[in-house]
Amino acid sequence: MKRMVRVNELLKREVGNILERGIGREMDCLVTVTDVSTAPDLRNAIVFVSVYGSEDQKQNVLNVLRRRRADIQHQVSKGVTLKYTPKLSFRIDNQAETADNIRIILDQLNLEEEEQ
Repeated sequence: MKRMVRVNELLKREVGNILERGIGREMDCLVTVTDVSTAPDLRNAIVFVSVYGSEDQKQNVLNVLRRRRADIQHQVSKGVTLKYTPKLSFRIDNQAETADNIRIILDQLNLEEEEQ
């Protein structure tokens, strides 16, 4: 299991660097690779990205990533030595947005409590 954690972190770092160096210019918002989940056979990996922007920008980011998937995989294969280069798929990670919404609700509840 420890090996998969290292593989996921390595892929996360590499895909993040690829987005920062090249593909990030095609996107008009902040994009961060938050997690990677690789299958035990190393054939597939899901890359979770957090997008700071509107819903349209999130959809645009997904479209760009899906369109450039083969290029990203090729660059990953150059930077990471694995038995197989996993086929990447991309998903939006909404955890940061959800956490922010929860924080706002808790802040509002605290303000109401203080007013009483």
